[in-house]
Amino acid sequence: MGTVGTILYYIHWNPSVGIGPFRWYGLCWLIGFAVAYLLVQRLYREQKIKEELFEPLFLYCFLGILIGARLGHCIFYEPDYFLTSGKGIVEMFLPIRFLADGGWKFIGYEGLASHGGTLGLIIALWLYVRKTKLGIWTVLDNIAIATGSMACFIRLGNLMNSEIIGKVTDVPWAFIFERVDMMPRHPGQLYEAIAYAILFFLMWWLHKRKPEKIGTGWYFGFCLTYIFTFRFFIEYTKEIQEAFEASLPLDMGQILSIPFILLGVVCMFRKGQRR
Repeated sequence: MGTVGTILYYIHWNPSVGIGPFRWYGLCWLIGFAVAYLLVQRLYREQKIKEELFEPLFLYCFLGILIGARLGHCIFYEPDYFLTSGKGIVEMFLPIRFLADGGWKFIGYEGLASHGGTLGLIIALWLYVRKTKLGIWTVLDNIAIATGSMACFIRLGNLMNSEIIGKVTDVPWAFIFERVDMMPRHPGQLYEAIAYAILFFLMWWLHKRKPEKIGTGWYFGFCLTYIFTFRFFIEYTKEIQEAFEASLPLDMGQILSIPFILLGVVCMFRKGQRR
């Protein structure tokens, strides 16, 4: 069968941009955050941690992830644009784009990097435990147990937006992202979403069987190791996001994943006691 005939069997992907004024990515991001929030709240209750110590967690996590993800994208993926002018620096923090005629328009945060979001979350949680006096490893482990759920929804948002697309392929489950081109490509966003859903169910099952490990850093380490090891290898199926990555031996996603993998392994095997 010829190429045209084969393409008919691929999944043609061109969903609506959202529901009313709400974009799919923003909706998926908020749903994932809300689900993770409720899961961590349940974990706090299981561990009999006071409700007033949980209440500020939402704000710390929200700001940490958003600011970290935004700065991560601007610094690691588009430094030539955002770090070379005053307007670029303003656009790093505000969801606007300056126009050639001197005006500006609201565009939302079009660039968010998961590595930056992870680093921002870790810093935010460090500030949170300084305020609440909770054990840092207990907080990190609780967040890690719920992380897979949010990560899954974020990648589903990328899929709905037809962004972070995969390389051209002839696998029978290839997606044709019609907003991009008419080439069959790996649905890398879907690969990641499935992997993160598996991570969540695995972590939830493990914490039920091994609750005594919460507070040792093991769950946090396992989460980092799982996510970023998978992220390292899945990058081989994805298109590079910025042109400069073509000259690198590894793409930026892989380079940034390595320190998180190493940190995860260290946390898993550290000889820490539950606090």
